Amino acid sequence: MNTKILVKLGKKLKEIRLENKLTQEVLAEKVGIHPTYVGKLEKGKNNPSVMLLYKFAKVNNVNLKDLFDFE
Repeated sequence: MNTKILVKLGKKLKEIRLENKLTQEVLAEKVGIHPTYVGKLEKGKNNPSVMLLYKFAKVNNVNLKDLFDFE
């Protein structure tokens, strides 16, 4: 698996979360995951499902495609 894409995605997830002034804990609660999982996603250590990415986008008021705008 190409982990570089997960690292880029993780950085984008963190960037969007911070723009919305959300902590990892608050975001985790809103999307229904554990806060440590948010940290792992932001470091590119886990591969999120499409449904989780959809929830993340909805909570942060962005389009799903915006999560992949890092190239």
